[in-house]
Amino acid sequence: MPRFLPVLGLLCLLFAGATGHAQELAVDDYEFPLANPFEATVAGTPAHLRAPVPAYDDIDQADFSLSLNPERAFKLPDNFWAVKKLGYRLARQPGPAPLIFIIAGTGAHYSAANVEWLKRFFYGAGFHVVQLSSPTSYDFIAAASRFATPGITPEDAKDLYHVMQAIRAQQRDLPVTDYYLTGYSLGALEAAFVSHLDETRKSFDFKRVLLINPPVNLYTSISNLDLLVQANIQGLEAEGSFYELVMERLTRYFHDRGYINLDDALLYDFQQSSHALTDEQLAMLIGASFRFSAADITFVSDLINRRGLVIPPDTRINAGTSLEPYFKRALLCDFDCYLTDQVIPMWRALYDGGSLNQLNQQVSLYALEDYLRQSPKIAVMHNADDLILGPGDLGFLRRTFGERLLLYPLGGHCGNLGYHVNARHMLEFLRG
Repeated sequence: MPRFLPVLGLLCLLFAGATGHAQELAVDDYEFPLANPFEATVAGTPAHLRAPVPAYDDIDQADFSLSLNPERAFKLPDNFWAVKKLGYRLARQPGPAPLIFIIAGTGAHYSAANVEWLKRFFYGAGFHVVQLSSPTSYDFIAAASRFATPGITPEDAKDLYHVMQAIRAQQRDLPVTDYYLTGYSLGALEAAFVSHLDETRKSFDFKRVLLINPPVNLYTSISNLDLLVQANIQGLEAEGSFYELVMERLTRYFHDRGYINLDDALLYDFQQSSHALTDEQLAMLIGASFRFSAADITFVSDLINRRGLVIPPDTRINAGTSLEPYFKRALLCDFDCYLTDQVIPMWRALYDGGSLNQLNQQVSLYALEDYLRQSPKIAVMHNADDLILGPGDLGFLRRTFGERLLLYPLGGHCGNLGYHVNARHMLEFLRG
């Protein structure tokens, strides 16, 4: 008998809204195969250990768009035509069903791999599903963000809420029985703020809200990821750039296998081979991905607000303008730079705010501590070895959520999101 089955018997207590101890799985009770958090974060769950999901052809789904800011869309350069309206994806059940909104993680589009997997899983469980881009994605910043300066979580939540209301109005013929909400990584933090906003606005009255691997202290999480790009990789100068090193390893791996197979199991299989990346190389890969997200945010926010930090204010951009020089300049600005140059000035203008520490208190889970402690409809699934957590974060989650926190010993940052054990727990909570 699989060792995770006894855990399921605890779930009626786990999500009952009590204020007891968090449910924390021991390593011996959790058979996730990747004990290295860097490998888990990059490779994710091996395909054969994921929960079963319906095939794409079995899902009634389509993409839609919303015109939320036509005045800004008119001013955007022509080569931004694809983001002048905000896109989203809806998977529709054949009859009345609950609807769940999924908020993507940092910089992610609504069609990102994690969002797609969650869509397939929840659709297979009988939900209508709406996939939402992150407020930090370039398309959301351009088409849906009022201030085009993501990072002030209460304001990002208001933008998300407006989008969700617009989707419901556009899909008014969709027969919905109840509303649910989830998000992963930064999307989980934003889901908590959206839920809190809904307590007063009452547009959706969410029945359950599931937070998957949320940052607790937003500045700590950002700093942790930014530091990864500074990993010291021995011999890198002799071998060329980091990206060339990764491509060389992948090339040798495929050569040894005799064929190229870009399926979901690629990175897991690659890390089990003799060409596997070291922890330092994996750390830089994660950090580099995060840095590209920061560059996207920095570039688009500066372009829309004409701050002149990346693009000189008098520069005219049209369809023939090369954006590469500006994006390279944006890459030199990490998230700390973005916060200092763009977020903090915007926050001070909106909230008459002060220090970075005061900002962090207002944009992190700390701001909602009383609400999160008292609301039985909100639960957290997290990993003890998550790269975005810092000192004190797990203590905050334990005392705030109590039995509504399910803590796994392994998985890195969202690496076990598709694991069949985690998937089972998701449904147990959402179905109450």
